[in-house]
Amino acid sequence: MTSSWITTRAWFLMLPLLIVMVAIIGWPLFDTVRLSFTDAKLVGTEGNFVGLENYARILSGSNFQRTLVITFWFAVLSVAAEMVIGVLAALLLNQRFYGRSVLRALMILPWALPTVVNATLWRLIYNPEYGALNAALTQIGIIDAYQSWLGEPGTALASLIVADCWKNFPLVALIALAALQAVPRDITAAAMVDGAGAWSRFRFVIMPYLAGPLMVALVLRTIEAFKVFDIIWIMTRGGPANSTRTLSILVYQEAFSFQRAGSGASLALIVTLLVTVLAVAYAALIRKSAGVS
Repeated sequence: MTSSWITTRAWFLMLPLLIVMVAIIGWPLFDTVRLSFTDAKLVGTEGNFVGLENYARILSGSNFQRTLVITFWFAVLSVAAEMVIGVLAALLLNQRFYGRSVLRALMILPWALPTVVNATLWRLIYNPEYGALNAALTQIGIIDAYQSWLGEPGTALASLIVADCWKNFPLVALIALAALQAVPRDITAAAMVDGAGAWSRFRFVIMPYLAGPLMVALVLRTIEAFKVFDIIWIMTRGGPANSTRTLSILVYQEAFSFQRAGSGASLALIVTLLVTVLAVAYAALIRKSAGVS
């Protein structure tokens, strides 16, 4: 049996899947691109062809620029915190102590819960009248009066970052913990005998094993954080005063709240392009770190 026949048969077997992918992904993407060049007011309407007018208006508008900055800071700060806390949690759970299995199971809980449940839970914690955070901080004397953590532009974004970090750091911890299982114990023991401190052992012995898996976690979390929608929409709906409005929320408001389907499609494609650039850049970093040409 020739290799060309094997290849042909493989493509023939993949044909049903390819047809489904084109129907589910290809056609909506094509229709979104078509819609982005029109001034359609409602989804499903044709509208008039306006060329690149939607893209020019969005890219030059202050709303997009401010939202892009907010999205950038949310992604950078939340992912950085998740990476640090996730690695620290993995290092802790990699040690031998009583109750480690129970603690590992409990750590997965925030990540396993649906985002709606997590967001609702944190809304209750941040509640300005009966929230647990206000009660705790008041009792230990850090604040004098209850505060509206999600109602003030100065604290809303930071509060969302904490909630997002609490939900997603277990993913980083699980990936790091799996990588730590591959570190030979005789190497770490030898480094300890040679007098290497905890930081030196982590930097020169453990970190080379963590670098690749952590890069994968970094890629996944950065892309997810950059296009975050659900947890922010449930907790603040982009407020107060649009201080927590991310690009995904702006797309939703433009297309559905303001009934501007054409410009909403343009904005969605811009966000898709930005996420694609991030993914390609991270893929290049992964290939470079792995030494793949």
